[in-house]
Amino acid sequence: MSLFKQLLLLISVFFLILFSVNFTLSINNIKTYLEVESQGHAQDTATSLGLSLSPHMINTTDPIIKTLVSAIFDRGYYQGIRLVDANNKELVSLSNDKIVEGVPSWFIDYLPMSPVTAESEISSNWLRSGVVYVTINPSFAYSKLYKQAKTSFIYSLITLVLSIGLLMLLLRITLASLKRINECALHISEGHFETIENLPWTTEVKNITVSINAMSQKIKSSIIVLNNKLDEMGATLLRDDLSGLYKKSVFDTDMMNLMMTYRPAYLMLIKVDSLPDLIRDRGNNAIDLLLQAFANTLKQVAERHPETFIKAYRFYGGEFVMLINNGNSEQIELIAKALSNDFLELGKKQSKTDLAHIGVAPVNPVCTPEMMLDSAHEAYEQARLIGANSYYLRSDNNFARDISHWKELVFNCINNSDYSLSYAGQIKSFETSQLLMEEVVIQVHDKNDQLVAIGPFIAMAEKLAKIIELDKGVITQVLAHILSTRVTHAIAVNLSIDTIKNIGFRLWLEKLFKNNPLIIRQLVFSFSAYAVAKELEICLDFIQVIHQWGGRVMIKRFESQSMSPEVTKKLNPDFIRLAREIGKGISLSPQKQEFVQALQQMGDLLNIIVLAENVEADNDYYSLKATGITGASR
Repeated sequence: MSLFKQLLLLISVFFLILFSVNFTLSINNIKTYLEVESQGHAQDTATSLGLSLSPHMINTTDPIIKTLVSAIFDRGYYQGIRLVDANNKELVSLSNDKIVEGVPSWFIDYLPMSPVTAESEISSNWLRSGVVYVTINPSFAYSKLYKQAKTSFIYSLITLVLSIGLLMLLLRITLASLKRINECALHISEGHFETIENLPWTTEVKNITVSINAMSQKIKSSIIVLNNKLDEMGATLLRDDLSGLYKKSVFDTDMMNLMMTYRPAYLMLIKVDSLPDLIRDRGNNAIDLLLQAFANTLKQVAERHPETFIKAYRFYGGEFVMLINNGNSEQIELIAKALSNDFLELGKKQSKTDLAHIGVAPVNPVCTPEMMLDSAHEAYEQARLIGANSYYLRSDNNFARDISHWKELVFNCINNSDYSLSYAGQIKSFETSQLLMEEVVIQVHDKNDQLVAIGPFIAMAEKLAKIIELDKGVITQVLAHILSTRVTHAIAVNLSIDTIKNIGFRLWLEKLFKNNPLIIRQLVFSFSAYAVAKELEICLDFIQVIHQWGGRVMIKRFESQSMSPEVTKKLNPDFIRLAREIGKGISLSPQKQEFVQALQQMGDLLNIIVLAENVEADNDYYSLKATGITGASR
């Protein structure tokens, strides 16, 4: 029962009790008053009648005696008048049992009033000549009492209704502030740190509102500090300490995301060939300066071509990579030629005419990142054969044949459900060691029964508009698995952004949720951080809908490059799974430990569960456990 109903009921009961007591006392007082008034009236009548009869009682047969008594009795207020002489002989006896209409019998039974009788002695010539008895008819008192009770009840009822109406209005006004406080608290729990501007006038409620506002502002400030801290630490973790370029882990993520978007791009692999000789001849400090100058050369290339998105990475030692989002081979060749000239000038400063070579390969959307690196390495080896500081650009003539084969495979597998599911990446709780979650993995084999790389398969399914059918089939099989094996942990299912954009899929999913309310919460829909950041509004809308249906969502491969903490707060997912690179080597990296701890603090404030995946080393596993996150897979 709501507080409004409780207060209204409580105050109404108190008012009813007070009304009942007051009404009862009032009626009883009126009844007593009428009884006393009747007693006085009867006595006055008896005395007055006795005085009137006194001169005539000398002769008890005098007819005027009965005339006088009848005249008084005919007024109608008396139930009976009896006159007796000195010997108690009855001279006159009149009675009237008339009942006044309009007074219900239950009222008379509930408030009994006995007839009031008064007497008066009559004296003649100083001798007692008789006694007159006057009895008042209570019907007239009942009539007055009933009218008074009815009037009092009507006015009291009107007062009760008006009082309850005013009480309801007052409670609405007072409790409206509590409702605003409740809404504000719910918004705070959802990560929206708002404040209540118009303070209520009730002192206690006002104090609570001030406390809520203060708490909201403190949490908001803490979130801002954590966001800034995560951004700073995340940016540090993504870049190489020496060169300032991005690390290989960032390249892996960018390549996977690039293949999902089907944008034409080129991969440029650059190696400083003479690095071992330079290290032997000049020492570490000189080599550090050389690598920094080399990295600056790559940065300057991006600055000279602002119309093209160019991102540079340092893998290790003297191996660098550039990812260029441009499908124009002529433009790519101009960039490679300019780099070759820059390396020639830089080599002269180091007294090395042959400093580095460049291998360039177009990004094939149906290949894995490892395959693309191998292709760039082959181009690099060709460049070394050409000459000093040379480059080699591979062609993309084999793309059409590859896509044709992929198309046949995708249609055959999805149309015939010729794929299987496995469950991997078991995440266990650090605290209880219980299984918290595992992830669905799609397995596809080609005609030769060889396992197909799932990344390119999904990419081609999206490109060929078959991904929605695939995602539906996977969800259906997962639900069947949950029902048949009666698992109690969560199962993560990866969904494509193209799928959640589809209205037909959402209607299908809504029906599925309604038909499976007991097990649907075990499904956790998973998205990569990059995909979510790319289609933020679509994902935000989908997550809100899933939460309304009682489902849950996870953002995986989380690192600050793909998604800022502020965006994470806006999305409010149920789970965050860290990118593998963050957990790798965390025991030796205070920066990574601090980043995960700050992310966990933000998760605690926003009710987001933070997880890690594929933690190999025991030291890394225990370091992650010490940060306070919920669990990890190994």
